[in-house]
Amino acid sequence: MSQTYIVVDQAKDWSAFLPSDRVITFTQYLNLATKSQGRTRIINLCKSSKYLSDGYYCSLLAESRGHHVMPSVRVLNDISKKTLYEMQVAQLLPALAQKLGTPDAPTELSFHCVFGKTAQPEMKEFARKMFEAFACPVLEVKLKFRKTWQVSDLQITSHKNLNDEEETLFAESLEAFSTKVWSKSRALRTAKFDLAMLVNPEEAMPPSDMQALKKFVQAGKQLGIQVDMIGPKDIMRLPEYDGLFIRETTNIDHHTYRFAKKAEAAGLVVMDDPQSIMRCTNKVYLADLFNTHKVPCPKTRIVHKGEKDVEGALEAVINYPMVVKIPDGAFSKGVIKAENREALTASLNTLFKKSSLLLVQEYLYTEFDWRIGVLNNKPIFACRYYMVKNHWQIYQHSESSSESGGFDTLPTFEVPRRVLQAAIAATKPIGDGLYGVDVKEINGRGYVIEVNDNPSIDRGVEDKYLGDELYMHIMSEFLRRMQMKRSDKPAY
Repeated sequence: MSQTYIVVDQAKDWSAFLPSDRVITFTQYLNLATKSQGRTRIINLCKSSKYLSDGYYCSLLAESRGHHVMPSVRVLNDISKKTLYEMQVAQLLPALAQKLGTPDAPTELSFHCVFGKTAQPEMKEFARKMFEAFACPVLEVKLKFRKTWQVSDLQITSHKNLNDEEETLFAESLEAFSTKVWSKSRALRTAKFDLAMLVNPEEAMPPSDMQALKKFVQAGKQLGIQVDMIGPKDIMRLPEYDGLFIRETTNIDHHTYRFAKKAEAAGLVVMDDPQSIMRCTNKVYLADLFNTHKVPCPKTRIVHKGEKDVEGALEAVINYPMVVKIPDGAFSKGVIKAENREALTASLNTLFKKSSLLLVQEYLYTEFDWRIGVLNNKPIFACRYYMVKNHWQIYQHSESSSESGGFDTLPTFEVPRRVLQAAIAATKPIGDGLYGVDVKEINGRGYVIEVNDNPSIDRGVEDKYLGDELYMHIMSEFLRRMQMKRSDKPAY
């Protein structure tokens, strides 16, 4: 279980807010020598963050103790020099300029960013992004307009410098940001570990339905893991947890990848880890990886937008029909079957508008695709996904709806040996995470189509054979890894 301490210079610095036994002075933190029973999080509210000040040493000591501190030493150093922060800030200014418009005369503005929130509505999105870039409790931002909007100064400041309205915002933001400081119910938890499960209620085709998500929560509870569902806006809550379980469709240019990167950097156990997301979400990468490691798969070619006579080169090695794919498609989206040269040309022209590289594969007909769930390079579930009626894929999308075929769920020991071997061969060069490997079985052999880093696990589908045991199996792996992480930490 994680715990949070708020560190101030003197006890009276907290007098304007509700008392809490989690508010300690820097001197008390300096002498804190009890061994942590879980993750420890430090919110550093010391007045000065200058080099070698108490505030600086607070963050420095926290990092040396394996505590997760805000602000980090990196943030302290970055904000101390304009040359270090202005490049990051420059990327955020165009969007802010659209909000602020173009003044008729030179203008200067100043505001406080409090846990990524501000009292000024027009600065709301900018404050949130600044918090993601420079996570600290209170940040003072000064802007000026001289032909263009610029950040003239950036300073970490004390909560003591806030006005009455901002003090209220500070208290509300802190409560929302870290409910552990206030909630007695959380303090009384018996869970040994905290796991964040990233979900997105607005996702049209999530990897797990709500019933399955609740099963993960129940399994975690039985194992002493408190599983909290968090959303896309909760990235700064990650240091509260021991692990991150991503149950939202992943992509590189997406918040799911940022969540994975931040969680990994904070020392959390992560599924899907950033490396797996990077490797699995791009089919071009997988195709090259399969070729390098001799993973059995359909005949595949990577084609470039600038190539001449692409059709002729493909026809020399692959028979019709061919399957043309964009590198980062999911749920059968961005995949076209070409029956002849005319269709191939049209498919290439359509998909080259989305990507400079495309994947072209031979089409292997099967009535179903095997989906082998693999965790830590061991098969844990097996499904047969059947093609949609009168269609060649397991999913068929239209403008108004999406349709999927039927399924069978089997014990892994009933899966043909070569199908399992192909699935394991595909995951080994990727990592030891949770994967769903799509395999076509032809004449007793398995041909890997792709590896999904975020496999579907829905109630009544992938768990139909194992039932609750499937969720226990996955949560047990999280428990094992979190225990290993904790045993590696120094004792304080």
